[in-house]
Amino acid sequence: MKHLLVCSWVIFTSSGFAWQAGAAKADITPTESVPLAGYGGKTRMSQRVEHPIWLKALALKDDAGATSVLVTADLVGLSDKMIAVIAKNALEKHGVIRERLILNTSHNHSCPVTEDVLWLYYEFTPEEAAAKDRYTAMVYAKYDEVIGEAIANVAPAELAFEQGLAGVAVNRRRSRGPESRKLGNQVDQDVPVITVKSGNELKAVVFGYSCHTTALGGLSINGDYAGFAQLELEKSFPGSVAMFVQNCGGDANPLPRIRGKDVEATELAAMYGRILAEAVRQVIAGTMKPLGGPIRAAMGETELELQPGIPLEELKQRLPNLSGMPKREFEHFIRQYETLGSPPDRVKYPVQVWQFGPDLTFIALTGETVVDYSLKFKGAYGWNNTWICGYNNDLLSYVPSLRVLKEGGYEGVTGMFEYGHRAPYTDTVEERITTKVEELVKATAK
Repeated sequence: MKHLLVCSWVIFTSSGFAWQAGAAKADITPTESVPLAGYGGKTRMSQRVEHPIWLKALALKDDAGATSVLVTADLVGLSDKMIAVIAKNALEKHGVIRERLILNTSHNHSCPVTEDVLWLYYEFTPEEAAAKDRYTAMVYAKYDEVIGEAIANVAPAELAFEQGLAGVAVNRRRSRGPESRKLGNQVDQDVPVITVKSGNELKAVVFGYSCHTTALGGLSINGDYAGFAQLELEKSFPGSVAMFVQNCGGDANPLPRIRGKDVEATELAAMYGRILAEAVRQVIAGTMKPLGGPIRAAMGETELELQPGIPLEELKQRLPNLSGMPKREFEHFIRQYETLGSPPDRVKYPVQVWQFGPDLTFIALTGETVVDYSLKFKGAYGWNNTWICGYNNDLLSYVPSLRVLKEGGYEGVTGMFEYGHRAPYTDTVEERITTKVEELVKATAK
């Protein structure tokens, strides 16, 4: 049975700043067999539920009266179409303006397919497509519900922030054979944590990590290591809502992994979840810094340019020798030539920044950002008071740094086709994102 859990509380902050906060969680576990997301190839239909999956929302209202909402999801991602629907409902029904709505997904690879996310990955039968559409309709309704319930129940609360460490993430680009070991070993193992308290009672905990949720790849519905971590924390703090934010894990995996042995793989994923949860518990048990306000929010957009694509005639010549996802990719590019004149040469890239008073800069990037962005912006704006997350807004592509782009490989070059882009980004990709982040950080620092 689907259910919604709502938390509300009353307390005044010791610092004198009057936060109001409300949290809610909505069960989005499918009730029928559905196509599973995250991996290309033959469609995987779910066979069982390992544990429920969720949407979770934290609504924050500050002294200035503005309401900001963070929503996390045990989903692989969202598309532009989904973002437009969710944001429109949030504005029209709940009064949340776009820059004050952050939509983060854990990039879970053990969840159902929704709408047109990673649409080139799959080739559905009519029955499979119908199951996907029924599930998508439920997810839209649950986004509306969880946002509304979180806002409706805001009441005074205390917020605090600190970071821990967990050694689960490994730079996965070095795991692809001897030649790959010359690549960089960059990784971000920080575990940023925000707590929301009523007195000594923990009502909500928001925690993040930079690592793909790919410990599992079987046929069960679950939240992968991030889902296990949330379950563990909610057991440790009964009545709390634990929210996982995927940070810049585009080039990181939980390693080692087990393939082909579901029981052993599930045990390993659960262990990774316990490790991450323990890192959060240690942060909460220690001294955390109170978070002041108000939240100054800004959202902007830049454009990421693409290198030239494959010429039309070459696409047509190579098409007969292709099948599966590569064939769908080439057919897509041919249609773009025929309808648009050529495949688009750039993509839109949204960026959001929330500044919590003088205490925390929260930077929300779009797509599968690699770890370099987290390390770069923490270095620029403060290692101890900056939180950078990717996997917000549209799951538009892997987003390489200049280093990863020049190294090549899946995250830098070859993964672009499956997202429907004609070619890798140009050498300006990191510069353009950096410039937009700088602009928004300055705007929210006033």
